[in-house]
Amino acid sequence: MSFESLGLSAPVLQAVADKGYTTPTLIQEKAIPIVLMGRDVLGCAQTGTGKTASFVLPMIDILSEGRAKARMPRSLILEPTRELAAQVAENFEIYGKNHKLNMALLIGGVSFPDQERALERGADVLIATPGRLLDHFERGGILLNDVKILVIDEADRMLDMGFIPDVERIVATLPPLRQTLFFSATMPPEIKRLADRFLSNPKEVTVSAPASASKNIVQGLAVVQEDDKREALRALIKEQDIKNAIVFCNRKKDVAILQTSLKKHGFNAGALHGDMSQPARMETLEKFKQGEIQILVASDVAARGLDIVAMSHVFNFDVPFSPEDYVHRIGRTGRAGLTGHSFTLASPEEGGLVEAIEKLIGTTIPRVEVPGMAAIAFEPSDGRRRSRGRSRGGSSSSSRGRSSSSRPPKEVRAEQAPRPQREPKPQSEAPQALEARPPREARPPREPQAERSNRESRPPQEARPSQEARSSRDRRPERSDRSSRPDRRDRDDSPAPLGLGDHVPAFLARPTR
Repeated sequence: MSFESLGLSAPVLQAVADKGYTTPTLIQEKAIPIVLMGRDVLGCAQTGTGKTASFVLPMIDILSEGRAKARMPRSLILEPTRELAAQVAENFEIYGKNHKLNMALLIGGVSFPDQERALERGADVLIATPGRLLDHFERGGILLNDVKILVIDEADRMLDMGFIPDVERIVATLPPLRQTLFFSATMPPEIKRLADRFLSNPKEVTVSAPASASKNIVQGLAVVQEDDKREALRALIKEQDIKNAIVFCNRKKDVAILQTSLKKHGFNAGALHGDMSQPARMETLEKFKQGEIQILVASDVAARGLDIVAMSHVFNFDVPFSPEDYVHRIGRTGRAGLTGHSFTLASPEEGGLVEAIEKLIGTTIPRVEVPGMAAIAFEPSDGRRRSRGRSRGGSSSSSRGRSSSSRPPKEVRAEQAPRPQREPKPQSEAPQALEARPPREARPPREPQAERSNRESRPPQEARPSQEARSSRDRRPERSDRSSRPDRRDRDDSPAPLGLGDHVPAFLARPTR
């Protein structure tokens, strides 16, 4: 079947021919006529099968009639990542070059004023990530009540990245009478429930088994120690005839470390991960597409939808935690009918992750040997120890050894504790301090109990002389005995406080030092 038989207009067919495409893929062959009919579509196809063109081409023909108003787009395409949104925008420019359609791209990392000016001109096609679209909507810079076509692309990736609440909020603001195109590489139960909510009597288009690897990809798996992965990766790169390749890591910090290591050993490598600024990400991706960078070390931000022409190899430096991510990663190669190669490096503890991947794709990944390294087997474990935060650079046995040896027994800690060495010092000094100071028992008896009972039985006027006598006898010498201290005479000889008369309590007459 040719593109002419799908019902596309002549300007679109001319743009497709200029691109060099003559035969549509299976998803394009099934989806394009249904989209042109105005029906909702639920499309499920593995990555690399041409899903983007299956909705871009018919949308250009549908939107060719009419004109968008300011801040009121006529169609909306939601993408999970900036790279995917930018790639869809590029496809619209290529296939819509013979039409006068305005397009606006709303992604993070780009200034708001530039995007606002594009919205003011009127956008026939609005391509956006959910977060940036909601930012403009909350600022009042965009109205969504004129959207006639909604496309939710890579819905399973939206689910993985936690964007489904934002998508639901966006869909709630759209008019109910619209055409909805829902595409996903996999169809888990959560995605199926979302499709039932968003779509109205959809036509389901499935061209391959969900989460199946392309038959054009030659897969391989090497089991090596965690500390030997970098050496194994360099050996595989040298052994293979690589045109361009992506090396996937699970963590963003490992991307920069591995890219630095590859450059140190003379490889032309670049890095791409989510912590990079948008201009840096776009510049790196463009250099990789143009061939200026041969090896791109990336996180899963590059695992979905990126269309790199004739990419020859994909390397999984880490086994992905999610089995579906494995299918998306290796799907960057073997596209458009070409043969691709993928190699995965697994540590002995990751047997459970590999088993889950093989169960999903329905086949066993062939084992390969790394030149110069002995083949080893998986350990009997669940394979998910690393996902709970085990640090790179040590095996599980060594980590258990460190945890068991880092804390000594209670008896050893008691002997090594410094506190018992400091105890004798206060104990030896305490008797000396007590001897230097007269004990409380050696002082003249105060007879507090008898005096207190007498005071309670006596009138208040009779209690005061006893206090003065006790004060002069037990505690302080008379003021006349301290006449040799002129610096305190004025304070001591001061008259009694007002209101007390001649009977001044002893604690008020006591001088301060």
